[in-house]
Amino acid sequence: MGRVVVDVMPKPEILDPQGKAVAAALSRLGFGQFAGVRQGKRFELEVDGDVTDEVLAAAREAGEQVLSNPVIEDVVAVYADEQVPA
Repeated sequence: MGRVVVDVMPKPEILDPQGKAVAAALSRLGFGQFAGVRQGKRFELEVDGDVTDEVLAAAREAGEQVLSNPVIEDVVAVYADEQVPA
């Protein structure tokens, strides 16, 4: 069994109120070294068998068509998760 991770983030021009709230909280808690935060989504897709180039391409297509809102979000990464428990 394999796992594919699809990371989705708001487009740079889209306001991110959740990210701003997290950034403010980090600063209040003493983590002032972070200048900003953007909050996104992570999807883990399990597959039977190995993660092949075809599976990764299908995961990217699913990310662009189903897992994200292409008006306000970008699929920023699609990769095999090598940390799948045996």
